[in-house]
Amino acid sequence: MIRGHWCWLGSMDYATCFAWQRVLADQVAQRQREDVILFVEHPPVLTLGANFHAENLLETQEAYRQKGIQVEPTDRGGDVTFHNPGQLVIYPIVDVAQQGKDLHRWLRDLEESVIIALRAFGLNGRRFAPHTGVWIEDRKTAAIGIKVKRWINLHGIALNCNNDLDLARLIVPCGIHGYAVTSLTQELGREVGVRDALPVMRNALEHVLGFTPLELRRSELESQLGPELQ
Repeated sequence: MIRGHWCWLGSMDYATCFAWQRVLADQVAQRQREDVILFVEHPPVLTLGANFHAENLLETQEAYRQKGIQVEPTDRGGDVTFHNPGQLVIYPIVDVAQQGKDLHRWLRDLEESVIIALRAFGLNGRRFAPHTGVWIEDRKTAAIGIKVKRWINLHGIALNCNNDLDLARLIVPCGIHGYAVTSLTQELGREVGVRDALPVMRNALEHVLGFTPLELRRSELESQLGPELQ
C-alpha cells in the first residue's frame, strides 16, 4: 500500500513553492519521507517551461512586472502558462516508479484525475491530443506540466476555479493558438472557489493514484523541510 500526505499551503509565491518542491522531492527520493501532494494558490505569475518560445509572451517581461505579474523560468515541460489567485495548483511530489514507471501513463493519470473531478461538478472534461491538459469542449480548463527526476515528480496541475482569465490573454497559453481558456465558475455559471475544488480534486487523485494521504499542516511540513529552507 502506498502511503503519503497532502498539504494545503494557502497562498505562496511561485519561487518559494518551487524551492519547497525541490527539497521535498529530494527527501522522497532518499526515502526520508513519503509522497506528498501540495495544494496551493499563487499570486499572478507566468512560468516558462523547458519548451518555452519567446513569441508566446505577448508583452515584454518588464511590462508584465509593471502589472504586478512575475515571470519565472522553471524546468517543467511545456511552454508558458499562468497562475493567479482562484486557480488551484496541485504538485504531486510522488514516486512515479510506484505508479507504473511510465511517464506517458503518469501524464494520462493526472489528466484522468481532473476529468473525474470535473465529472463530480457535472462537467464533461476531455483530453485533446496531442496537447497535454484537460478541456471542456474546445476550452482549456486545466494545464498540466511535469518534471520527473530519479522517478520523483515535480510540478503538476493548474485547475482554473474562479480566477481572472484575462491573464491568459497576455500570453499564448501553453503555446497553443486559437483556443480559449475557461474555469469551473465560468462553465457552471456559479462561483466555485479553490476551497470548493480542493476536496474534489483530492478525492480524484486518491482514486487514480491508489492511496489515501493523510493531512499535513503547512507549519508541520515547513518544520520538516530541513535547514536549507529554515
